[in-house]
Order: sequence, then structure tokens, then C-alpha cells
Amino acid sequence: MSNDEFIPSLIATDWNEEWKKLQVVREKTDDSTIWDAKAKSFPVKHGSQEGYVAEFLRLAGIEAHETVLDMGCGTGALATPLALQGCDVIACDFSQGMLDVMIADQQNLGVSGVDFKLMSWSDDWASFGVGPKCVDVAIASRSIATCDLRDSLERLDRVAKRRVCITLPGSSSPRCDDDLLLRAGLEGHVGHDFLYAFNILIQMGVKPEVAYIPNTRIERFDTFDEALDKFVTVAKEAARGYASVEQIESIPDRLRNWLEDSLIEVDGMLQLAEPRNVVWAFLAWKPR
Repeated sequence: MSNDEFIPSLIATDWNEEWKKLQVVREKTDDSTIWDAKAKSFPVKHGSQEGYVAEFLRLAGIEAHETVLDMGCGTGALATPLALQGCDVIACDFSQGMLDVMIADQQNLGVSGVDFKLMSWSDDWASFGVGPKCVDVAIASRSIATCDLRDSLERLDRVAKRRVCITLPGSSSPRCDDDLLLRAGLEGHVGHDFLYAFNILIQMGVKPEVAYIPNTRIERFDTFDEALDKFVTVAKEAARGYASVEQIESIPDRLRNWLEDSLIEVDGMLQLAEPRNVVWAFLAWKPR
């Protein structure tokens, strides 16, 4: 091959088009009714995710006087402490169920300064009053599961004046860690969603900061089969779009052998001897 025929793949790749194709083979979670149903069982315990929330807010560096758009706010894991800090928050989610849980929680806490909007990533944000440079900081915490990643990043970039902060899975998925994939025989099939965002931002002319937020998961089960079913499901979801049919079919047997050696009994229930560590990638940048 001559020099003039060589095209480095990191330059030639259309990261957003690859992202779109990946979303086609992934399980769809963009139905608001799914999240409405989940909201009914969503615990609102501000201390339960204190480590993640505290680290996100530390990295974000949001000042008490600033205005913040929290896109995909869920039940208010970040919107509530930001409002308590003194920020004016626009909290948006496409799930009315999630917003209802957050509103009730904030009423109990006496929280004010939050503007709630039933708004999705694909809506016309301007029609909701969310226009260009309308807030100091735009955040999207663990909420970007959209079909068009570049469009989502550009929307956040457009509405923020000072800073944009997001988190995406730093390992294979929000529910799966790299060690679980290794045990399932799927090493090398890690999605690393944040790399798509990083590369798309670079192509947009943005140089994002990158940090990592570890999130420890301790899960308990009544029976061995319950644990096996949970981890097989998680591994298969993470492998979709990456692994071969043969690799996916071998997951149950591989995980069964691993769990037989790894599950221990604690207070009458089963859990892994070592907790799983799911890593979130934090990306931040100055809006264009």
C-alpha cells in the first residue's frame, strides 16, 4: 500500500454512525412507560449513592449561585442536592413517574428552586423554555442512552454557558463490570460507551476532561439460580452487538462454574465474596 492510500482509522471513523448501529442491537430503554413503572420501586435515599453523587459534584465544580440543567434527572439524585446547595435547577426527564417521585421527595425536604419539565432528549427544547445559553451548567448523569449521541452532546453544549458535565459507562455497561465479562468468557467485548462520546466531542472541536467514578455494587440473592439468572442476563445484555452467538451461548455454563466458587452466605442470603466495581466515566468541557 502506498502512503497516499493509508487512512488512519481514528480519523476516518464516523463515531456517531457506529454508535447509532450499536443502539439498534441493544435493548431499547427509551420507552417512558418502562421508567414510570421502575420509578414506583426506586428508593430515594440520598446516602445510598452518596459516593457517586459527591464525586460527580466535586468534579463538576458547580457554584451555589449558578443555574443548572439536569437532563435525565430521574428521581433527583443530583437535582435535589444542587437545589439544597442554592442552585436554580431545571430538572428534566421523559418519565412522569420519575418526576413525581422527585417532586414528592423534595416537598418532604422543603426544597425549592427546581423547575420540573416532562421533556425528552428528542423534544424541541426551545418550546420548553430551554434555549441557547439559558443555564450556566448542563449535566447529564448516567442518562445518555439516546440513538443519536452527537445530537445529545450538541444539545447540552448549546444550552450551557460555562460548563457541560456528563457520565457514561466506563466499562461494558451500567450494570456490568469488566471482571464479570472476563468470567463470562467475553474479554475484549467491552463497550466503553464514553469513548464514543470522547471521540465525537473531539470531532466537534471540543477537548473534554476525563475522570472516573467507581461505583461498588453489592447484590444479595435468595437462591443460587436467582444469582445465576441475574448475572447471565447482565452479561448477555452487555455482550449484545459485540460477541458471537457461540460466545453468548456459553455464558451460562461459564458463570455457573464461577458462581459455585464465588458466592458466600451472609445473613441467610447469597452474595459474591468480592463486590463488583462498575466504573463511570466523567466527561466535562467548556461549551463552544
